[in-house]
Amino acid sequence: MQSKASSGVSLLRQFNWRQYIVYLAFIGVLIYFSVTLSDEGFLTTNNILNIVRQTAIISIMGVAMTFVISTAEIDLSVGSIAALSSLTSAMALEAGFGMIGAIVAGLGTGFLIGLINGLLVTKVIIPSFLVTLGMMGVTKGLAMWVTNTAPVPIIDKTFVYIFGSGDVGGIPVLLFWTVIAVVLGHVVLRKTAFGRRTLATGGNQSAARFSGVNVTKTKLYVLIGSGVMAGLAGMLYAGRMHSGRYTFGEGDELSVIAAVILGGTSLFGGVGTVIGTVIGSLMIGTINNGLIIMGLDVSQQMIVKGLIIILAVAFGRKAVAK
Repeated sequence: MQSKASSGVSLLRQFNWRQYIVYLAFIGVLIYFSVTLSDEGFLTTNNILNIVRQTAIISIMGVAMTFVISTAEIDLSVGSIAALSSLTSAMALEAGFGMIGAIVAGLGTGFLIGLINGLLVTKVIIPSFLVTLGMMGVTKGLAMWVTNTAPVPIIDKTFVYIFGSGDVGGIPVLLFWTVIAVVLGHVVLRKTAFGRRTLATGGNQSAARFSGVNVTKTKLYVLIGSGVMAGLAGMLYAGRMHSGRYTFGEGDELSVIAAVILGGTSLFGGVGTVIGTVIGSLMIGTINNGLIIMGLDVSQQMIVKGLIIILAVAFGRKAVAK
């Protein structure tokens, strides 16, 4: 009996609670708001679907950001890329290029900006923080300039149905986009050579190079991927809101990075989890939703997001230290 008890205690000690903290925290947040807001309709189907809609775009950008941060880089331009992509897609539709033209314009915008980011980081050797911070301003300025800050309406019903506004059997189309992005991201990160190279690059660049990993190409590809996914996010914004606007994605970089780090991806590279990112995104969305129902305003929600990032980084540093 004593040996069984001691083995049980040993297993508990060996259990890495830090690895599952986001899941436990998410459950705790759900329980808290479910009890506190039980009379306010927090657990109604409509509100749960509303949380899914609110977090879907952040989750999708978060999948790509997981790869970027896993290589010990960062992309602060994702929100402004989403805004510009929403406008280029809307303008393509307005010009009569149809659905294909809108998709090419939206994803092409993200690809081009991601490529520029990647080349500046890997070829010119400028830190990704500075490159993407500057690109955030450039892209936001372009989004304002190309339409003189005016929104571009979208009247194509097929586009708005597929990219954001549609429902299939009562399930938002945004959820399907999220599931596709998460499944692909998880499989690539965990089951492919590229995923292993991504984690190796962030873990120890020198060791990765000696192992035959092309660190330069890996970083270039993850930054391009981040741009493309931000472009998709812009199209989803456009479809959901029936227009392209330069204000879309404003502040999303904060939410995306918070979701990724909170989900268990190390800010210092080498450790990444797509599933954790989505849970982190859902947790932030749930907190925002609960705070709104409680009557808190946007400024107070921003304070909570900031505190979440601080706590997440603190846990990440302790995990690395251990």
